[in-house]
Amino acid sequence: MKTAILAGGLGSRLAEETVLRPKPMVEIGGRPILWHIMRHYLQYGHNEFVIAVGYKGEVIKRWMLDYATLSADVSVRPRTGEVRLHGQGVSEDWAVDVVDTGPHSNTGGRIKRLQPWVGEETFMLTWGDGVSNVDLDALLAFHRSHGRIATLTAVRPPARYGHIVTQGDTIVEFSEKPQIGEGWINGAFFVLEPEVFSYIDGDDTQFEKEPLENLARDGQLMAYHHTGFWQCMDTVREKHILEELWRTETAPWKTWE
Repeated sequence: MKTAILAGGLGSRLAEETVLRPKPMVEIGGRPILWHIMRHYLQYGHNEFVIAVGYKGEVIKRWMLDYATLSADVSVRPRTGEVRLHGQGVSEDWAVDVVDTGPHSNTGGRIKRLQPWVGEETFMLTWGDGVSNVDLDALLAFHRSHGRIATLTAVRPPARYGHIVTQGDTIVEFSEKPQIGEGWINGAFFVLEPEVFSYIDGDDTQFEKEPLENLARDGQLMAYHHTGFWQCMDTVREKHILEELWRTETAPWKTWE
């Protein structure tokens, strides 16, 4: 089963970090957030990835090419073009297709362009800027149980500000991160059937609009409710949150050893 990751957006709200690189290449603990996402999928046995790139896609391509090389000793014969790697330090046994889906394609357009790469089979899909400890086995089992075209992982977003409850001027309750009190939102981490492509018109289509709305209208969109950790990285503040969790070795999305 292929796992598609959308990694082509501009990341304009994280402009301090994305001037020279795409948002999925912004690092958490010295590794791109894209690596963290892929490592979580690999923990559940999903090792075939199709990455849709656009803005500064060459940075992602270069990182994929360099990752194994820079972790090993290298023998180079420039005259013949021979390159040999010795004692590779890479433990991730995955296969990755990096697909240029255009610099200006919207989310739906990027997904549509991946159709030849994922084939006529069930596939997983997520964005390249959010991490979670979602149980991918349970998610897939839920998807297969209902027989619909699409499953969306619904999450409760972490609150941006602390929450207080008062009686008059007296604070009677204070909660720094009342995630459970927030409404459900689209946390990505989809499981999709190939029929989903018929709901996408072309490059300008935003997947979160007409395709998901029409799937819901047709009774073909189901929600897998994830009550555990989920965090996107849209802003510098959110990057710092993830960095601090990683630094203190309390990162909930680190589901691997």
